[in-house]
Parts: sequence; structure tokens; C-alpha cells
Amino acid sequence: MVAVLALMGLAVMAGAGATMPDGRPTPTGLEVPRWISLKSSHVRARQGPGLDYPILWEYRAAGLPVQVIAETSEWRKICDPDGAVAWIHRTVSSGRRYVFNTTAEEIPIRSGRSETASVRARLSPRALIALDECEDGWCKVRARRMQGWTPQRAVFGTQERALCNANRPAGTGRS
Repeated sequence: MVAVLALMGLAVMAGAGATMPDGRPTPTGLEVPRWISLKSSHVRARQGPGLDYPILWEYRAAGLPVQVIAETSEWRKICDPDGAVAWIHRTVSSGRRYVFNTTAEEIPIRSGRSETASVRARLSPRALIALDECEDGWCKVRARRMQGWTPQRAVFGTQERALCNANRPAGTGRS
């Protein structure tokens, strides 16, 4: 019991070290930047962190990976695949991970972590697929019963650095 409490205390202390780009602690205790996905196919992007801010656009893709670049306790400032910045409410996001093919070309999904491994499937342009993990530059992805590997650099939703400047105003960068 004492060991469990000690581990829980360490977990809380570890989360307390997470900071936003300006150096302030994150309200959630989670790292920023980090990846989340949209829960539904109707997510309103706002100009600021509150219902009183204008709606800029609506996302229509459940599972779309977006990068949290700043946050309040209730709102997430995100960077999307088009490089646009907006605010979304925390309840419309999920910690489930997906990746997105932003290119006009199919991305091969291979049987192993190698460019020479056989191709199991292809990720269509502008398509989403569930992400399990990334290691050594390769990401394990899955769709229904199919599992395979794709190069980490080939998909959107795995980058470790912030893709948008957290100081950029919401509503900018959308193509």
C-alpha cells in the first residue's frame, strides 16, 4: 500500500513539471506540445478559449490528429494538419491517437519496420489510421484486423516538436 501511494505521488510530481511554451505550468499537468484527436465529426474551432469567442470553422473528421500547443483548464489551443491554429473545448478531444496522410500519394503500410518489408496495405491520401506506437522512426498503425508499419516522417500526428507557434493568434494559417 505504501509503495502504491509513493508511486502515485511520483506520478503527480512528474506531471507537475509539464510546462507550456511560455514556461508556465500546464493546467492539466500534461506535456505541451502533445497529440490528441478530435472525438466527433462536428468540432467547432474558435478564435479564443471560450464560448463567447467567434466560431472560425468546423472540423468534420472524427479522429483527426491535432497538436495541443497551449491550454487552459477547459480549452486546448491546437495546430491542425493545414497549419491552422484554433481553440477547441477539451470535451471534443480524445487521447486516442491517429495519424493522417497529408499528401496526395498513398503511403505503404509494411509488414515490418523496413522499406523492404512487404506492403500489407496503403494509406490513401487525406486518410486517417489508428496509431499504436512509434519506435526507431517507424509507427505501428492498425485498421480493423490489419496491422503494419509506416515511416514516422510519412504521416502527420507523430512529430515531437511544436508545429505551430503557440503565440500565433487563432484563425491564422488555414489554407
